[in-house]
Amino acid sequence: MPQNIILTHQEIEHKIKRIAYQIYETFVDEKEIVIAGIAKNGFIFAQKLAKDLEKIAEFKVTLCEVHANKHNPFEPITTSLDKAAYENKGLILVDDVLNSGTTLVYGVKHFLDVPLTKFKTAVLVDRNHKKYPVKVDFKGISLSTSFQEHVQIVFEEGNSYAYLSQ
Repeated sequence: MPQNIILTHQEIEHKIKRIAYQIYETFVDEKEIVIAGIAKNGFIFAQKLAKDLEKIAEFKVTLCEVHANKHNPFEPITTSLDKAAYENKGLILVDDVLNSGTTLVYGVKHFLDVPLTKFKTAVLVDRNHKKYPVKVDFKGISLSTSFQEHVQIVFEEGNSYAYLSQ
């Protein structure tokens, strides 16, 4: 296991539960919400949020996987749902780590083509190194790091963790 652990499994579980409650409070008046997770780790995070939300919320929770090229954000973004499936619903765009904000801002741009009742963003770790003016509505932890440092989240059954590396 890496040396610079910034979040343990238990801390990640607590942060996911807290974010689920924050989402519930924000979307309490909705009949259905869509949690759109950016593949791969963002979608795993979205699945965990959906699982916790389904325990506490009365609204329907629909998952959507978002495919974006993180190295070339100008390539078209695709989703596992048709646009009609999230039209006029509340939507949360989810990723594991907010690095420069590039992936999240292009993800937001993609979903702005469809009318939504509410649109929020969520990340587990916000690194505070934004190239774009992206504000995260729900975050697990905010972390100031250098550009040379990398935050990685490992989702394993019963042993998830986040670590900082050079």
